[in-house]
Amino acid sequence: MDHPPMDEQHYPFDPRFAPTHPPLSAHEAAVEAHRCLYCYDAPCIQACPTHIDIPTFIRKIATDNLRGSARVILESNFLGGTCARVCPVEELCEGACVLNAEEKPIAIGRLQRHAVDHVQERGLQMFTAGPATGRKVAVVGSGPAGLSVSAELAKLGHAVTLLEKRELGGGLSTYGIIVLREPVEVSLQEVEAVRALGVTVETGRELTNLAGLDALLDEYDAVFLGLGLGAVPAMSIPGEEHLIDGLQYIEDSKIAPDGLPDAQNIVVIGAGNTAIDAATIARRRGADVAMLYRRTESEMTAYRHEYEFALSEGIQYRFLTQPVRVISDGGRVTGVECVKMVLGVPDTGGRPSPRPLPGSEFIVSCDAVIKAIGQEKPALATELGLDVAGGYIVVNHDMQTSLPRVYAGGDCVRLRGTASTVMAVQDGKYAAVAIHQQLSQVQEDVHG
Repeated sequence: MDHPPMDEQHYPFDPRFAPTHPPLSAHEAAVEAHRCLYCYDAPCIQACPTHIDIPTFIRKIATDNLRGSARVILESNFLGGTCARVCPVEELCEGACVLNAEEKPIAIGRLQRHAVDHVQERGLQMFTAGPATGRKVAVVGSGPAGLSVSAELAKLGHAVTLLEKRELGGGLSTYGIIVLREPVEVSLQEVEAVRALGVTVETGRELTNLAGLDALLDEYDAVFLGLGLGAVPAMSIPGEEHLIDGLQYIEDSKIAPDGLPDAQNIVVIGAGNTAIDAATIARRRGADVAMLYRRTESEMTAYRHEYEFALSEGIQYRFLTQPVRVISDGGRVTGVECVKMVLGVPDTGGRPSPRPLPGSEFIVSCDAVIKAIGQEKPALATELGLDVAGGYIVVNHDMQTSLPRVYAGGDCVRLRGTASTVMAVQDGKYAAVAIHQQLSQVQEDVHG
């Protein structure tokens, strides 16, 4: 099932969810680009997981060569439009900028968006498919890893079929990143750019079992799995049925905002980036929002700049607080019973383990509760017979799984490190190189 062409789709725009940073004007971009020192052996390049040649793309902006600038970006990161909006640049390229020592860093993310938007809004294609190799690859999942590997393989001349179980392609970029950072249209533009390289995108196609994988391996020379992660896990507390899935809440805010609960006093359980995103949506819709977290500010998994952003939005935090029961009256949520926590010995991840303080129960009044406490690991991995560790798919340095001709990347392999769009894109690049080498070797063996 293919989705309608881009110009036939209409996604609701709510001015409350206007982008956090508006696009740069041509003048603003030129001024900012001229601030760059164009460092030799620039630390920003090393800080970027996809190693975009940042000084070169900025220099091209300074000389008003936006098409050339976009090409430099997209050569290294096919999802440069998404990453310009959602990358934690404060932790990566901008955090490494040498100008941090004297003044503010170069606005690398906003400059990248300026260049990539220039070509994407005009429908300009930077790349073409390579000469046909006669080899076929199936890619399961059209999130950042799937789109990245598909684009790179198509540029190398392989025939790629991209299978997506949802109605729209783009994965988390389409459904799971709040519109303040990335509107739906931006991620769908990247799906269309992959189509333009000759990739066949089939939506409504889900891989569910080993028989399905075996069928793909019979038909294709290699398979890449970009399965992502699952839903927010259950909390197993009384009143669980009243909890709203944080990812579903974010999805609804992008695709079907009329279906969001009209609550005025919302509690968000969790303190990661998804929890902050859900809290931000609720706050922008006019609700009073409190985030509950069982550890302290020091142990939060959210980036520091995201935490400070949430505070600036007027979102409240309650640390060392563990919800134990959702309270309701006649089906309506009226509050959350919580218990105070104290921190004990470190867990296997190095963070202090929280334990309840006896007799410290109290109630937080609210009329809706959103849970955003992480995501379930891909259960399909075990069903497919793949080696897993901690629930994540095990891959080697070539992104190859324990099964021959089967590769994987993105959040579903992120046992260590931070799961992010840009890391998923780089996984796709690594996998494309390895798959190409495997297919080329097979070709040599056949003709040898």
